[in-house]
Amino acid sequence: MTPTLTLDAIQAYRTETYRLRQPIRSRAEAVAFVAARGYVYFWPIKEAPLPSLWAAVAGERPVADAHDDPGHVTWGWKDGSLGKRVWYYAKVLRKRATLISLDVVPYFYALSENYGEPDKDYLLQYDAGRLTFEAKTIYETLLAEGPLDTVSLRKLAHMTSKASDSPFNRALEALQADFKILPVGIAEAGAWKYAFIYECVHRHYPDLPERARPIRQADARRKLAELYLRSVGAARERDFVALFGWPKRDADAALQALAQAGVARLGVAVAEQPGEWAALAELG
Repeated sequence: MTPTLTLDAIQAYRTETYRLRQPIRSRAEAVAFVAARGYVYFWPIKEAPLPSLWAAVAGERPVADAHDDPGHVTWGWKDGSLGKRVWYYAKVLRKRATLISLDVVPYFYALSENYGEPDKDYLLQYDAGRLTFEAKTIYETLLAEGPLDTVSLRKLAHMTSKASDSPFNRALEALQADFKILPVGIAEAGAWKYAFIYECVHRHYPDLPERARPIRQADARRKLAELYLRSVGAARERDFVALFGWPKRDADAALQALAQAGVARLGVAVAEQPGEWAALAELG
């Protein structure tokens, strides 16, 4: 008989893991929340079920436009924590703002295209067509110059024209998603007097490559998939593929490993929902 869950049961589970019942009230609680979940989004992403710092503070409601909304205290916590190494912050999952526990970052890094020589690895990606010219230029600029705010980075990378806006921003996102650069501070620069300061990951976290080195990629996927399930309770295979950007075969392998370990059940039906789901074993 196919095991069956209900959306109500899944939502009840998420109410606890998303901190919707006991809102976060301080930065220390926010850091503990990220550590407990392993990784969360900064803002909620409608098409990607995952805890977010905003919802854990403000509840399950849209992000407010009003700057004085109490939920926007998260913005100050995020900016005030840049460079403090209390968590890892960058555009990672689906190239959206992501907060990652420092204990979990090595598992992400183990899946990136960084193989131990940060000043050379990127050239292999570029030669293979997996890194754009703009991303290569930005990364080389940071390698040569050290931390730079966005305005200065654009100038030194010779990408100040209006036509460079989209390529520059896409390159920043790609470099963050591959754990090559990350924001480490805020500068009063540009028209808005607010610009991220970017630095190379291997310089800001010099021990990260060594911490990631012994982690096998299959083990990294299993770890991240388990953390995802422990946050959301149940998800479809396509949710894993969409969130992490893994090939289907790798997502399958990670889920099979969790099932063999007794952590997850596969082939679960969710009432009135299409497809087969993977669910935590304890959800029944």
